[in-house]
Amino acid sequence: MTNLRLDDTFLRALPGDPDRGNAVREVRGALWSEVMPTPVLAPKLVAYSREMAAMLGFDDEAIASPGFAELFAGNRLLEGMRPYATNYGGHQFGQWAGQLGDGRAITLGTIAGRDRQPWELQLKGAGKTPYSRHADGRAVLRSSVREFLCSEAMHHLGIPTTRALSLVTTGDDVLRDMFYDGHPQLEPGAVVCRVAPSFLRFGHFELPAARGDIDLLRRLADFCIDRHFPHLQGSREQRYGEWFAEICRRSALMVAGWMRTGFVHGVLNTDNMSILGLTIDYGPYGWVDDYDPDFTPNTTDAQGRRYRYSWQPRVVYWNLVQLARALSPLFADAAPLQAGLDAFAATHDEAERATIAGKLGLAECRDSDLQLMIDLQAWMHAAEADMTIMFRTLSDHDAAALTVETFADAFYDDAKRIASTDALDAWLQRYRQRLADDPLDATVRRERMRAANPKYILRNWLTQRAIEQAQAGDPSGIHTLLEVMRRPYDDQPGREEFAGKRPEWARHRAGCSMLSCSS
Repeated sequence: MTNLRLDDTFLRALPGDPDRGNAVREVRGALWSEVMPTPVLAPKLVAYSREMAAMLGFDDEAIASPGFAELFAGNRLLEGMRPYATNYGGHQFGQWAGQLGDGRAITLGTIAGRDRQPWELQLKGAGKTPYSRHADGRAVLRSSVREFLCSEAMHHLGIPTTRALSLVTTGDDVLRDMFYDGHPQLEPGAVVCRVAPSFLRFGHFELPAARGDIDLLRRLADFCIDRHFPHLQGSREQRYGEWFAEICRRSALMVAGWMRTGFVHGVLNTDNMSILGLTIDYGPYGWVDDYDPDFTPNTTDAQGRRYRYSWQPRVVYWNLVQLARALSPLFADAAPLQAGLDAFAATHDEAERATIAGKLGLAECRDSDLQLMIDLQAWMHAAEADMTIMFRTLSDHDAAALTVETFADAFYDDAKRIASTDALDAWLQRYRQRLADDPLDATVRRERMRAANPKYILRNWLTQRAIEQAQAGDPSGIHTLLEVMRRPYDDQPGREEFAGKRPEWARHRAGCSMLSCSS
């Protein structure tokens, strides 16, 4: 580990906070504050991503050493490391929230991976920063397990995401009021080392714009383009325009991946939107079990359901509008910004059609196929059918043989299943007629469908079961889930329970359906 080559370009290129230390404060004219992680009592490595470890050059000996856990809990630093937290703002639930910043995330530094790309190492839960407000900067084991597992699960699903290197328990307890009901409890603490080429967010650009600090806004935009979008050419304003359009296109592909697999982010504030189009900040996320377009996993969002499953594309678009407003001082007119927003709409439309073609096994998505999918989703909602199991079953059987009984494992309510029989039969007849007019042969069709319809998703109840095991001192559930989610599209004999629908006991159990932001 002592051979890691650290890159501090971000710190050298952009202005930092002249104050030192972790005291909470408003920070102006600066994009980062130097801050030291707060040491923990007894760091212990619980799990790690072997793919990410290999990418970063950590061998088995390094990972097994006590120094690895010490480093990624925040108890020690390597030579050349200058830990820092970054300064950003954001819109939360549609309202401007002012300065937010990395309240419990501390970046250790950036290293070059074996792919020759920069990878930023960031500890989540490593103690207070100037942006912690009234919090302690710590994270509990349950939220850390969820972030660690979901980061890797999303990657293997093929959805743009930040990654996770390691999960370390701290030996310290953390006080949290999980249900916000006035009954806080001590929970085991943990630290996740998450990894990305950059953790720059929409909010990094919104804050200087809101403060009228256009020079800082321009410096950050230039840095971001030079560092992460070096392929963009032309004049400065041309590059700005192409940059914003690429952010829009990447964001469209990201949210299309969520919709394809049934993922619901839960907290789509602008400070949780990556400038690189990566899924970022795994808080109260969830996966659609029985198909419900209004499902939100976030208890804070239970009334307004702003971040419901079906609204995610429009919320991402709204967030891009806020970014466009923040960047508008860099443009002579709004045309390039509008072009970028139009690029989002066009890219998302194209991705949605590709999703429908893939999930239904079609060579192309015709206009009539949009309605075919809408009608299937409406049926799934009325029948209370499991989204993932429905589509995977559709993938695994010849269309001519499909009946309601074929989908028996997907239903959550027998009465609704019986009542929906005729409607499904009618839809299947339309589907067979459509396939008869499609050029794909059966083998290619099945391969395409299986590549679009995962068998395994990181359902909340599976994660909660692993969390409870880990809290009792047994991390094996985490390791098993990590292995299963490495191959979400493959059949895995002996692991069928991980592809099953949500059990009845998990319908309303804490951590198995909806979650709070408490972590």
